[in-house]
Amino acid sequence: MSYLEPRGGQTPSGGWASGQPDVPAPYGSDGESDPYAAYRRETAQESTLSGPSWNAFTPGPAAVAEPDPGGVEPRAPWAAATAATSTSQAEWELTAAEADGPRGPGRRRAGRGGKPVAKPAGRAGRNLPAAIAVGIGMILVVLASLFVYKEAFLGVIALAVGLGVWEMTRALKITGARAPLIPLVAGGVLMTGLAWYGSTDALILGLLVTVLAALLWRLADGVAGLRRDLEAATLISVYVPFLLSFGVLLARPADGDYRVLITLLAVVLSDTGGYAAGVFLGKHPMAPTISPKKSWEGFAGSVTAAAVGSSALAYFLLDVPFYGGLLFGAVISVVAVLGDLAESMLKRDIGIKDMSHLLPGHGGLMDRLDSILFAVPTAFLLLSLIAPPG
Repeated sequence: MSYLEPRGGQTPSGGWASGQPDVPAPYGSDGESDPYAAYRRETAQESTLSGPSWNAFTPGPAAVAEPDPGGVEPRAPWAAATAATSTSQAEWELTAAEADGPRGPGRRRAGRGGKPVAKPAGRAGRNLPAAIAVGIGMILVVLASLFVYKEAFLGVIALAVGLGVWEMTRALKITGARAPLIPLVAGGVLMTGLAWYGSTDALILGLLVTVLAALLWRLADGVAGLRRDLEAATLISVYVPFLLSFGVLLARPADGDYRVLITLLAVVLSDTGGYAAGVFLGKHPMAPTISPKKSWEGFAGSVTAAAVGSSALAYFLLDVPFYGGLLFGAVISVVAVLGDLAESMLKRDIGIKDMSHLLPGHGGLMDRLDSILFAVPTAFLLLSLIAPPG
């Protein structure tokens, strides 16, 4: 029965006569002209009997939740889908979408328990005490491996390579790419060892071996999607273990601990100077579609802080003239910002906010290595020119 037909054979009061065509009167002239009038009237009666409720203040037809005749919960117009915030959540939502079929315009995106995804608490969107504790712990581990037992620094880099490859493989899986994890992790560890005991030529050879091993491993599953998966494997091999292995090359000389320290501090100064300048002076967005919070004023602060700080560090630690340190810091700041933007663009393309939840308060390890990945090979090249080892 249509919502517009009289109930029980009675003629509705105020506007309907028997034999007249079933044409609704204009809204406002009669309550029955609204197809949701019966639904609203019954809801109002229930709210009167049960006490005050938000249902008693039901809005007009444009905002009323349309009842689903199939027994499904009402489709609420305000139930907009929320963006995925990590690879784990995005992977689960992708699996759920494949199992349930296409999601309708009014279906709410749910979490693992079937409940709507909750937004992170706090204004910063992260646990600040945990973030500080994890950050300090990572710095202490790196410094101890550099100045107490340098060979342990090779293990730190190898561990970072393995975790970074794992995060990247999971992240790209959301796009449909299935990069083989085992040969990529093994090849990444191989590259760090070749960089420590060999040279840049050995590192490039390790990259070629890693890509070839990933290709052979992937061929065992057939040729369907082979090109897509091989492109993902090549991206991961270059982006994570190849670039990060330059940190091993940077630490090999007798003063390698100072070289790594200056590079890391230049990145920290760049981030700190950019944040301070962006907060107090930032007005002109630098890349609004990739990273809306970055501004040109913040970029100028990054370059200035890194250049000034690096000039002093390079002079006292490596006996580099001030102008050499200024150049080193400025270039490191530029490539660090580019590295940050590159990973932001990659995450936006995938549709995630963090690479993982591995580090409390920070997201994934790759979210902390984004600036360092581009800075390490650049520092190796620059310091080889302005402060040759030996």
